[in-house]
Amino acid sequence: MKKGSLEFWPHRRAVRQMPRVRSSAKTEVPSFLGYVGFKAGMTHVMLIDENEGPSKGSEIYKPVTLLELPKVVIYGIRFYKRGYAYVGVAGEAYDQNAAKHVGIKETKNNDLSKFKEKIGEYERVTALAYLDAEPIAIANKRVRRFEIPVGGKNPQEMLAFIEGFLGKEIKSSEVFKPGDMIDTTSISKGKGWAGPVKRYKVATQGRKVTNKYRHLGTLGPWHPAKVQFGVPQAGHMGYNYRTERNKLIIKMGSPSEAGEVNVKGGYLKYGMIKSDYIMIEGSIPGSTKRLIRIRKATRSYKETKPPKITYISLESKQGK
Repeated sequence: MKKGSLEFWPHRRAVRQMPRVRSSAKTEVPSFLGYVGFKAGMTHVMLIDENEGPSKGSEIYKPVTLLELPKVVIYGIRFYKRGYAYVGVAGEAYDQNAAKHVGIKETKNNDLSKFKEKIGEYERVTALAYLDAEPIAIANKRVRRFEIPVGGKNPQEMLAFIEGFLGKEIKSSEVFKPGDMIDTTSISKGKGWAGPVKRYKVATQGRKVTNKYRHLGTLGPWHPAKVQFGVPQAGHMGYNYRTERNKLIIKMGSPSEAGEVNVKGGYLKYGMIKSDYIMIEGSIPGSTKRLIRIRKATRSYKETKPPKITYISLESKQGK
């Protein structure tokens, strides 16, 4: 009997460590809709539950994940134009000083004034950014670039908003605030080669069936004479793209406030948080130091208030 879910299919390894984000929230307010962070570790907090439910007004326990946020700089603007049955990239404009950090040389086709003249032809406008992980001591062999969706009623508003940040650093406080609901996209831990029992939770064979236990009883019927796509088989397990929705931001802080969340001895395999940070309710797929992309929640949710934290556990995680 097969117990594994086909919700995530196919089970294949991620192509790159920068998670892809295929959709974003819809908002008419000009604002950035995404950011990035590095997973530092987990701890737990006690807070007053102010949401509707049996525990309203009571002090409750919550596990939380800490993300340390790198320096993010907007180096360009990307324009999308609707073509035949799809929306494609029409062009990009850059800030020359910021673009040098990502290896983009000066070209004649990235003049922003040319795009402004044809702004009515574009479907939407997004921001191009790169992150600098040097202040938080994350090994960064090459500059990591990514795209940030922007809210607005029309491309004109989107362009005017991004232009004000072109060549400048953006802070996480300009994108999120405590009490917001967000979606996280990351790459789960890689677990190497695994058999069907571990990978798909299939039942083990009885001792009288064959001389094998942890294998499939059959790969399928004789007809059709092929192995169906849903048959659980051995293969690489983990290191997959995963998105978790509607996660609550418990707390945000600056480098001067990092002492409020740094555990004794530092987070395992990470160390101390020294830069801006964000505390998110629950766990997030991925190993320590893994890059996490966060965005404003894309699905409807109940409005929440910033939680009142009464206690943050700073006990050492060594040996736990």
